[in-house]
Amino acid sequence: MMVETDRMAAMEETGTGAEGHGFSFDAPPAGDSPSVQGWTPDGQPAAEAAVAVPDEEAVIAAIATVFDPEIPVNIYELGLIYAIDLHRDGTVRVEMTLTAPNCPSAQELPAQVQEAVRTVPGVTDATVEIVWDPPWDMSRMSDDARLSLNMF
Repeated sequence: MMVETDRMAAMEETGTGAEGHGFSFDAPPAGDSPSVQGWTPDGQPAAEAAVAVPDEEAVIAAIATVFDPEIPVNIYELGLIYAIDLHRDGTVRVEMTLTAPNCPSAQELPAQVQEAVRTVPGVTDATVEIVWDPPWDMSRMSDDARLSLNMF
């Protein structure tokens, strides 16, 4: 038994295991650390996940499916969308306004925009913020919207 105890003490001092392989619970010195890679069950390195940045045109097209219930023009052509921020992680932030602070659609339009944007491929989340500055006026409407509303 004395021989076995001496052998274990020698392994602790030298940092070698029973088969003579090195081991340590200490972190490796800087620069000696192996890189961490993903893995698959087949033992192959995992492919990097491609992050699809949402397409601005697709987001605009989705927003254009939302109509103000009182006006037969989509809210993008009405000029209610002030900003669209696309992020690399797939999140989209939309700043929009309403035609008036007491707009009867104040609750439903932002929710419809959020729902429409979330359907775009590559979008992981969408937030919609109502802003009042600058206030909306008819000059923000597109020419198509003006033509649709006979406002020329």
